[in-house]
Amino acid sequence: MHKLKIISIAVIVLVLVLFGVYSLQPEQSVIQKIPQSESAKKPIPDFSQYEITTEKKRAFFSYLKPAVEAQNNHILVQREFIHGLRAKYISGEMITEKQMQELNWLADEYRVDVDKSLEPVFDKLLTRVDIIPVELVLVQTANESAWGTSRFARKGYNFFGLWCFKEGCGFVPKRRNDGSVHEVAKFNNLSRAMYTYMRNLNRHDAYREMRAIRKQLRNKMQPISAVALTEGLTKYSERGDDYVVELKQMIRVNKDLM
Repeated sequence: MHKLKIISIAVIVLVLVLFGVYSLQPEQSVIQKIPQSESAKKPIPDFSQYEITTEKKRAFFSYLKPAVEAQNNHILVQREFIHGLRAKYISGEMITEKQMQELNWLADEYRVDVDKSLEPVFDKLLTRVDIIPVELVLVQTANESAWGTSRFARKGYNFFGLWCFKEGCGFVPKRRNDGSVHEVAKFNNLSRAMYTYMRNLNRHDAYREMRAIRKQLRNKMQPISAVALTEGLTKYSERGDDYVVELKQMIRVNKDLM
């Protein structure tokens, strides 16, 4: 009888595990994990080998696009979590300790102060935790990396012109001004680089206008347009408005290739 009872319990646990009701593994966070795309595992192609411009552009977009989509999908999961938690908060339901830990992590990651009242936290997070249009990412990376041929892209996955400020954190620019300490950031893989770039757009004060444009589009239930968001990127480059004009032109010219 004792053996039969043990066997019965084992069978019940097995069924629960198979149907996802109970897990023997600790719950993994879907909020904090940086997604990995298949392209991130592949060597960076030698884009300089292409003699035909359209083939070079297609290869460049094909390499980067999966990483952009993976990050955007991850961001949408984060947004869904925030929306769900906000609904619980408004309805007066209890927020679990784990959910609060996730919320605090997101707030820290996106530089949002957590107050006693969580409503402003949700509002600020939903402004910052949002997608970047694929077309915008692709033309920015093409512009910043000379279509993937810059040494920063080839040797450090930096297709974005991102800087870092700790000695040894990246590449020392050949034309760095005297007294400057910045370096061009170096990354171990494409996924980490893409995550950092998109997080930078979503939390840095310089791109507040871009986020405001995106929020306005959300409120009006309109598509988040790459062209519209370029208007908020004047501070991404020293060229300012001319940079925005060039991005718009690149989106228009390369639309069919993306």
